[in-house]
Order: sequence, then structure tokens, then C-alpha cells
Amino acid sequence: MKFGGTSVGTPERMKNVSSLITASGEPVFVVLSAMSGTTNSLVEISNYLYKKNPDGANDVINSLENKYMRHVEELYSTDEYKNLTRDFIADEFRYLRSFTKELFTSFEEKAIVAQGEIMSTNMVVNYLKEQGFKATLLNALDFMRTDKNAEPDPVYIKQKLSDILSDNNGYQVYLTQGFICRNAYGEIDNLQRGGSDYTASLIGAAIDAEEIQIWTDIDGMHNNDPRVVDNTSPVHQLQFEEAAELAYFGAKILHPTCVQPAKYAGIPVRLLNTMEPDAEGTTISSTTEYGKIKAVAAKDNIIAIKIKSSRMLLATGFLRKVFEIFESYQTPIDMVCTSEVGVSMSIDNSTHLGEIVDELKKYGTVTVDTGMCIICVVGDLDWSNIGFETIVMDAMKKIPVRMISYGGSNYNISFLIKEEDKKRALQSLSDTLFKE
Repeated sequence: MKFGGTSVGTPERMKNVSSLITASGEPVFVVLSAMSGTTNSLVEISNYLYKKNPDGANDVINSLENKYMRHVEELYSTDEYKNLTRDFIADEFRYLRSFTKELFTSFEEKAIVAQGEIMSTNMVVNYLKEQGFKATLLNALDFMRTDKNAEPDPVYIKQKLSDILSDNNGYQVYLTQGFICRNAYGEIDNLQRGGSDYTASLIGAAIDAEEIQIWTDIDGMHNNDPRVVDNTSPVHQLQFEEAAELAYFGAKILHPTCVQPAKYAGIPVRLLNTMEPDAEGTTISSTTEYGKIKAVAAKDNIIAIKIKSSRMLLATGFLRKVFEIFESYQTPIDMVCTSEVGVSMSIDNSTHLGEIVDELKKYGTVTVDTGMCIICVVGDLDWSNIGFETIVMDAMKKIPVRMISYGGSNYNISFLIKEEDKKRALQSLSDTLFKE
């Protein structure tokens, strides 16, 4: 079970999470994020220290410490656990203040940011113990590690966690921190993409869990963006590939990489709502619901780049040269469409746009369109399902479309449109695809 920052954002919510954790009476492994707002404050502290402003850092540290001490008073009912946790929190903030007296580097920043998860897990495990539950806290820094490519090291994680669990038999609740880890050199680091969700998926795969539950503040993935479209509803079942497509193309509830360990281990992932624990949520598994369109997502801030060249006609190596330019600037490509005399691509990172365009001009005439948006329709869209692409195209018939991508995956049709047309496109797709 993984709980995000809003799920543990107040003492009351920590109590609710503790009830969910212990409700079944079965052994459970729990991953917690930092309390909502804490990571932002820790990053702010780091920014002040980078700017050699220890007074600014201390102001934020003092404010954050006062907030945590108030939470301690509200969370615990006995003096024993109030004093125990108060002492722990005081030690944490003494540690944070120690950084204001020394040279500050990126290694120190990651150590500071890690304290949010360390504090939330200690507070919850102490609350569970106060309530009489057999709970233990396992330090993620003892088993969660990345390799020299900054990717998780699943063999190391599985072995270390197995050893730690062997030494800690018989607990009902095992807690650990999400997001934080050590790198290949033993330094405190973090998983970045997907954060605590990624931690939960890696642990679930390592311990061969029955299922992995991601608890957030919404009831699963919706069939469209509820911030933009009226009357959306949760999607109750998704195949792993469908979930990854939706996550990549805009469904913020989940990061596209974080389900991969679960997918490889064949463990279902459930997205559930802490505020409505009885809601069905979304189950992600290897099961495909054949012939069904599931959901729509949108990705903003897209840039379209078109290279037109008569030299492309029948020329071998042309596309390789084009793609190598993007690779050299570490800029991934979202969509690709080709013709005999041109290729169009979309990217979502403009950091090196100027340099990329300059180099592409060696090979042809380059045009750039900004302010674009990718609309992604996801489901069982295999080409053998006759007519599905026609239904989707019919919903888009009044929307100007710059590019279409179909056939690269059995689960996705994507459209590149102007951002100003996004709301109309999403609403039209909902009205056409998901009406009763």
C-alpha cells in the first residue's frame, strides 16, 4: 500500500491511513510520501542555502518545525509517544540547521529533501505502536538503490529486502519511505520519476505481493480529464500498456514508468481513493478487455517540428541523421509521421529547440509550430477491430488536426492539435466514445 502526500497531510489523515492499513488484519507493506507541502519547503530551504542565505533557510526551517510540533500534539494521545516523537522531530530539525553552517552542494540538497519521507514514516509508525499494532519501520536507504545509470537495481533491492524481512519476522505492518534511495556510490539520492509510486511497485515486485495499491485523493484513472471535461467517470480496468499510455500522455495520477516492475512481475496494481476507500478505483493488470475504448488523455506544451527535403526521397540514412540530432541534445520525441519528402515530429522539451532547428536545417527546410497539444485515445485499438479509428476520427471531425499517429501501438491513437482546441476535442471525444 502506498499513500501520497495529501493522504498523510494532516494528523487526522494520518489516523485515517492507519485505519486503512490495519483494517484487513493481514500483513501489509506500506510506502509513505512526505506530508503534503513538506518537500516544497525542503527544496526552498535548499534554494536559500545555494544562494548562501542561511537566514532565509532558517526562517523556513523554523516555520516547518512549528508545523510539525503542532501535528505531534494532535496526533498522539499519550505523553510517552508525544515525547518520543517530539524528540525525534527536534533531532531532524537540528540536522537541517546543520546545513546552514557548511558548504552546500547537490548531495546535501538530496539529503535535505529525503527528510520529508523520514519524518512522515516515523510519525505514522509511532502512532500505530501507540494504538497497539505490531508495526516496524524499515529504512528505504538500507535496501532501495539505483545503478550507475540512475535506474533502480531490482536484483540488489530484492536480495537486501529479503535479508531485512528475514530479520524482522512477525510484524503486521512494515513501513518504509517512498521516493528516497541511495545511488550506486552509496550517496543519498531519489527515484525522481514517479517517486513513491515507483518505490511501491519495486517493493511489490521484490516481495511478490498479492497486489500493489496506490492510494491518492481521486478514485482511480478517469476516462477523460475531469478538470476540463464534464461528467467523467473512473475506468475500472486497464491493461498495463493502456495505463502506461494514459500516464505518459497526461493522466497525472500515475507516472508511466512506475508500473513497469509490477508488469514484469505480473502483479496487479490498484489505484484507490483515501477519501473514499470504498470506491472501486482502477485495477491495472495484464488482462485486456477486447474491443473497448477506455479513456482519453491530453499532453500540453508540445512543439511540432517538420523537415521537408527532396533529398529524403529514396535516401537511406536520412531518418537516422535526423533522430541523432535529437539524441545528441537528449530530447525525446513523442510522435513521428513521415512522407516521401518530409518528416514531422513532436517534442515536449524546448530547452535545446534553437540548436536542434539549426542542425536540422542542414538536411532540409524546417518549420516549427508551438502551443500544440497531443490528444491520446487509449483502449484495445488493434487494427483488427474494424471501425474503431473511424469512430475516433468522427469525434475529431470539427477539430483541425496537425498530425495523427496510429499503428505504433495496439492501444493508442494520437492527434496533434492546437492547445486552444483541446477542450472542444476532449469534450467531443467524451460525447462520442463514452455516452451511455
